[in-house]
Amino acid sequence: GAKTLPDAESANVVGELLGREKPEEVVVIGGHIDSWDVGQGAHDDGGGCVMAMEAIRVLRRLNLRPRRTIRVVLWTNEENGLGGGRAYANEHAEELPNHIAAIEADSGVFAPRGYSLECTDKKREGVALRQMEDILSLLDPYIPELRALTGGSGADVSPMREAGVILMGHRVEGSHYFDYHHTHADTIDKVDPEDLSRNVAVLATVAYILADMPQRFGTTTTTGGGASARPEP
Repeated sequence: GAKTLPDAESANVVGELLGREKPEEVVVIGGHIDSWDVGQGAHDDGGGCVMAMEAIRVLRRLNLRPRRTIRVVLWTNEENGLGGGRAYANEHAEELPNHIAAIEADSGVFAPRGYSLECTDKKREGVALRQMEDILSLLDPYIPELRALTGGSGADVSPMREAGVILMGHRVEGSHYFDYHHTHADTIDKVDPEDLSRNVAVLATVAYILADMPQRFGTTTTTGGGASARPEP
């Protein structure tokens, strides 16, 4: 049967694509690196970790370096304590005002469906929602099902909520997620490579645009005027 073991030391895994103009401003993407040991943790949450790592690898391969930094964080200890999420928020407390957004992918690897977002500042939340709608509309020719909505985000990013960071959850068509979640069935053979590739494409696109927008995500002002969510060349 299941049993709880004593806590042991672990660590988050962090990698970055450094911003070219405002490296101190950060868009976080990631998933949690721990899982229940009855399966392999392929959907929960190996897939989310791979999405984030592949997204930043694709951007590097395309030689796309945004204005701001994109930081991949693979959190530890999500399953029984959020130790990784809390440690990240504590260690980076002074930097959180410069966290543009924090995106968590922790819903399995299925067809991508968009993003849910939340922010303690409801005015910024409303602006961010409209901007996300614009961003996702760029992908309409390829994945017309993508939507932006307000709501939950993710457990690992939640410790950043009170600092006013815009938190986002990477959404998928999850009707079969709980067929695998925390079970022996959560193995890599249950992951569709095509679904994984589509999720990587969506996450890479969103992370890049959020990091490259002239204005900060959730605001309508920019040094040069306009408020378009589209990236500049």
